[in-house]
Amino acid sequence: MNIVLHQPEIPANTGNIGRTCVATGTKLHLIEPLGFRIDEKQIKRAGMDYWDKLDYTRYINYEDFLIKNPGAKIWYATTKAEKTYTDVSYSENDFIMFGKESAGIPEEILVENRESCIRIPMLPDIRSLNLSNSVAIVLYETLRQTGFKDLESKGELHRLTWK
Repeated sequence: MNIVLHQPEIPANTGNIGRTCVATGTKLHLIEPLGFRIDEKQIKRAGMDYWDKLDYTRYINYEDFLIKNPGAKIWYATTKAEKTYTDVSYSENDFIMFGKESAGIPEEILVENRESCIRIPMLPDIRSLNLSNSVAIVLYETLRQTGFKDLESKGELHRLTWK
């Protein structure tokens, strides 16, 4: 699975998303310009000690991303979509794009990809959810649909054992 952030602005969100990507074996794609430096303390703090394990690629712009990922199936997460994120079927190599915190994905991109736009249901007077929460919600639905491939299903307690 692939998560794409189009011009993310808040380093803590990207750090949290990076940590989620590491935990799920998901590749992160960052489309510039970024609203922060990739080596900022806030990124590493939010990503904890996982950031060095993150598989990520940076792109100079959306066109660069498309050129370097020809034929990619891309889902565009937006509050403006008709379909919800549970209305579609995902494949394990799909890309899910999220826009910057202040404005989302540019409408020029959305209108060109109307059938691939998805949204998370919420009350109408709410503008949007936090970006890192939105990524987690949609990513885990894609992983559920593809069988949680290669993800550990059972954890161990720290001090005690399960009976």
